[in-house]
Amino acid sequence: MFRRIIYRITAVTVVFLATVTGAAPAYAAGPQILAVNSLPVIISNITTWIIGLLVGVATLFLTIGGLRRLAAGGDPTEIEKANSAFKNALIGYALAVLAPILLAVVQGWIGG
Repeated sequence: MFRRIIYRITAVTVVFLATVTGAAPAYAAGPQILAVNSLPVIISNITTWIIGLLVGVATLFLTIGGLRRLAAGGDPTEIEKANSAFKNALIGYALAVLAPILLAVVQGWIGG
C-alpha cells in the first residue's frame, strides 16, 4: 500500500514537471543572443563617440591657441605655445576625420 502511494506521487510529479518544463530540456534549446545590438551597430556608435570627443578636444586646443596668440603681445615663447596648440588642434581634427577609417579597419580585423 505504501509503495503504491509513493509510485503514484512519483508519477504525478514526473507528469507535472514534464508539463511545466516543456518537452525539450534547456540544453537542447538554440543559442540565445544576449547582446542588445549587433557588432556593426556597436562599432558605429563607438565611431560617433570618438569623432565627437576628438572634435571637441581639437576645438578646445584651437580656442586655447587663439587666446594665447591674442594675449601674447609679441612674446616669442607665448607665440610658440600658441602655434603648438594650433598644431595639436590640427592633429585632433585629422584624427577625427580618420577615425571612421581606422575603426573600419578594426572592424575588418574582428570580423564585423
